[in-house]
Amino acid sequence: MSTTRRVALVTGASRGIGRAIVLRLARDGLFAIGTATTDAGADAIGAALSGAGLEGKGYALRVDDEQSVAALIERLKAEELTPLVLVNNAGVTRDNLLLRMSEREWQDVIATNLTALYRLCRPLLRGMTRARWGRIVNVSSVVGRMGNAGQTNYAASKAGIEGFTRALAHEVGSRAITVNAVAPGFIETEMTARLTSEQRARMLERVALERLGTVDDVAACVSFLASDEAAYITGETLHVNGGLYMT
Repeated sequence: MSTTRRVALVTGASRGIGRAIVLRLARDGLFAIGTATTDAGADAIGAALSGAGLEGKGYALRVDDEQSVAALIERLKAEELTPLVLVNNAGVTRDNLLLRMSEREWQDVIATNLTALYRLCRPLLRGMTRARWGRIVNVSSVVGRMGNAGQTNYAASKAGIEGFTRALAHEVGSRAITVNAVAPGFIETEMTARLTSEQRARMLERVALERLGTVDDVAACVSFLASDEAAYITGETLHVNGGLYMT
């Protein structure tokens, strides 16, 4: 691996927003690594990259498993891959009203959506600090600001991501490492594709641009924040929601 070629690591890259991000960063000229929870998902990421004539690979990773994260970090070291761009995209939902929410539903979401940032940022910051350059982009959600009934666990995790982002930005800014968040709104994904026409219409009534966002809308924002052009932006949350929520 050329020492001049930047490496990007994108978690949760087997589909949807994560897949769009890993492909976009590869098109930007980075060696793009995407993770999935299974070996089959990791293989699919590698196939998508190679099929598009792009350089990168997929790895299996459970971000909610400390040992899985540690194993990936060791594997990257062994293969002399030092990510200077980290996109924390992996996330889950376990929706329920708080009165009915189990401890497991709470912990699963916090472990995957929030604790994973600690587990990945801490070891990967060492390489960024040595290089005196780095980009961390954390994928939040409009729900972290708006809230949403039945998603106290998810909203808490996403609000936590934004606080984590601001605090870490203060810690590492002197090393030319930026830390930002991207907060998507209603995005066209497999989940929204299952909505009825009535449900879709109700959603669009709340969006100023009168359309759902695309995964490429989000990937474009991540691409910018991961670039040299975004060198003077840190500790910010970029809302990608078509006017659903305006700060």
